[in-house]
Amino acid sequence: MTVQKVRRPLNHLLLTATNTGSKPCYAYNAPSLRFDDDQAATAVLRDSVPQAVVTLEPGESAYAAIGTESPEGTHGHRAHRLGVLFSNRAMDGSVGGWARPKLPTGGVYVDSSAFVTYWQSNPADALMW
Repeated sequence: MTVQKVRRPLNHLLLTATNTGSKPCYAYNAPSLRFDDDQAATAVLRDSVPQAVVTLEPGESAYAAIGTESPEGTHGHRAHRLGVLFSNRAMDGSVGGWARPKLPTGGVYVDSSAFVTYWQSNPADALMW
């Protein structure tokens, strides 16, 4: 799993999860994110629901955009750690433990308007939000 800063849209990161196994897997719902020691998970952008669950064959990736801040946001801070959980099939909990992808050097500024999209099958669909 990786996180990278993108040029456009502004104030966005791209989260990429790659199937490194030998069997297909599924990226259900949206990733559950927690920056640093935030008490609540980052909000999920409900408008980003894809047409179908993203199926990952070995070597394929799923993508989610992370909006980090906006003019309407409050309580901003520079985050240096990110925890990511994968949704289970029933979409009422998670599977596995926390993934800890590295944030860009120096951390990222996040505020109360931060969001994450549902998993998408290509980066352009994730970043359109």
